[in-house]
Amino acid sequence: MPAKPGASLLFDIDGTLVDSDPLHLVAFNEAFAPYGHSFDKSRFVAELQGRANEAIADDFLPDLAHDDAMAVMASKEKRFREIAKDGVDPVPGLLALLDWANDHGVAVVAVTNAPRANAEMLLEALSLVSRFAHVVIGAELAHGKPHPLPYLKGLRLVGGRAEHAVAFEDSRAGMAAAKAAGIATVGIMTGLDEQQMEEAGVSLSVHDFADPRVLELVARTTLE
Repeated sequence: MPAKPGASLLFDIDGTLVDSDPLHLVAFNEAFAPYGHSFDKSRFVAELQGRANEAIADDFLPDLAHDDAMAVMASKEKRFREIAKDGVDPVPGLLALLDWANDHGVAVVAVTNAPRANAEMLLEALSLVSRFAHVVIGAELAHGKPHPLPYLKGLRLVGGRAEHAVAFEDSRAGMAAAKAAGIATVGIMTGLDEQQMEEAGVSLSVHDFADPRVLELVARTTLE
């Protein structure tokens, strides 16, 4: 069965391809402790998960000059990369889904708010660099998530059509971006629970890509 015109799969990276949020939590707490901030998992999910660094800096480092605040964010990202380089694993079922997409001629794009250095490091650590036609970085565009622009850019890069695409996300910001772009979205529950996913408007919420409902939705959306 051939792919529909503009069929594509668009993946967030952190918390979606890999459950990296616990590593980010450690890095945030180390970088932000001098400024009086401490995060547990629930606060991380509610206030940090999936957001662009500029927005996080504005909220949590308002007394710093912009360049100084972004230097703190850069130190946090550097620390994250140091922690993550020790080894990360893909979310179960991911590799089989990417194989399926390749076999059926469905384009695959990564769409993230993470800095490019983080995105490239994680894709390399997961041995997935060659699997993605493009990597869209929100900070390199006029707007990052929750604005739909990163997903719209991802579609344009592969000649994708929103009605023949599926997005995979774990955060409220990411789900809002994909939904605003008109893309059916699967929520990966590495951070949020099923009720929170449903409140965000996902088409389907699952623990990982091995859930058979993922392939059912993907095939229905992307194949003739």
